[in-house]
Amino acid sequence: MTGQWMIYGANGYTGELIARQAVSNGLSPVLAGRNRQAVETLAAELKLDARVFLLDAPETVSQGLDGIDLVLLAAGPFSATSRPMMDACLERGCHYLDITGEIAVFEAAQALDERARKAGCVLCPGVGFDVIPTDCLALALKQALPDATHLRLGFDSRSGPSPGTAKTAIEGLADGGRIRRDGQIETVPLAYRTDTIDFGDGPRFAVTIPWGDVATAYHTTGIPNIETLIPMSPRTVRRMRRANLIRPLLRFGTVQRLLKAQVDKRVRGPDDQRRQATPTHVWGEARNAAGDCVTARVITANGYEVTRHGALAVVQHVLHHAVSPGATSPARLMGANLVNRLPGSGETRLENTQGNRGQATA
Repeated sequence: MTGQWMIYGANGYTGELIARQAVSNGLSPVLAGRNRQAVETLAAELKLDARVFLLDAPETVSQGLDGIDLVLLAAGPFSATSRPMMDACLERGCHYLDITGEIAVFEAAQALDERARKAGCVLCPGVGFDVIPTDCLALALKQALPDATHLRLGFDSRSGPSPGTAKTAIEGLADGGRIRRDGQIETVPLAYRTDTIDFGDGPRFAVTIPWGDVATAYHTTGIPNIETLIPMSPRTVRRMRRANLIRPLLRFGTVQRLLKAQVDKRVRGPDDQRRQATPTHVWGEARNAAGDCVTARVITANGYEVTRHGALAVVQHVLHHAVSPGATSPARLMGANLVNRLPGSGETRLENTQGNRGQATA
């Protein structure tokens, strides 16, 4: 292997953060994407090589990966970009990483596990805030309570979203909520369940969301029942529940385009000052059939800081260590303490509670 690697989507909000951090770390990725002017301008500024190609034809993507050993995909929506890039990586024998939080992408990667093993490739979606911290807590909880049957994960972040994250959330509204029950992913209404949770900064009213761990935590831990939650005001929860009535309309392309156009006008992503001022409190809870419960908490840097440092940590690990090929998750690949090794992260704190069965309400 030459160790040459690529950031595809380097001109996006998060892709650019990663590209700049890579250069700061002394790394030299190839910058790539669909927007020639934006990609080449950034590459010239950072003194890096650039490639411009679309993902709409297999032969084009394959040619774009010539000489590349690893791709970090940062271009969304990952529901559209991940599969053509994964297929090209498998054809080329190239490792694939991305920063998605989309459940469908995680499940698609798992379905390609056998192909990846045969090709000698690692497929590891979610090497950023989606889902490094929660995946690491999931593994720590499994190690602390090996017979756990139920797992809940969540985080409290006061940071605003990037344009790509906001657009992904809009796409997800049409699909409703997701939980894992008895090993299977189930579709549930938006705002399916609420609870009051101390994520690490005091009790907050929280609601279930279709976060990526509904997929990844199962493959990391084998725990069959999984829910993911974030803090949300009761007023917003009521709005989400009313949105269940119009979910079919949200599938129409015209509606999606209108909503995403508003994102383009209004969402810019948090600036450096905002990111530095908004750490994230991450929480998890596992319990077994007897009702024994273990809670885990960790404080991390802002989610976008976690993403740029976490993605690069995984890139370096895959390029410079012996790794087993196949579909995997960040914690399976690098261990439960991966999150603790990232700048701005503290230690994971575990607490045992006997007989706590949780107080979640539908």
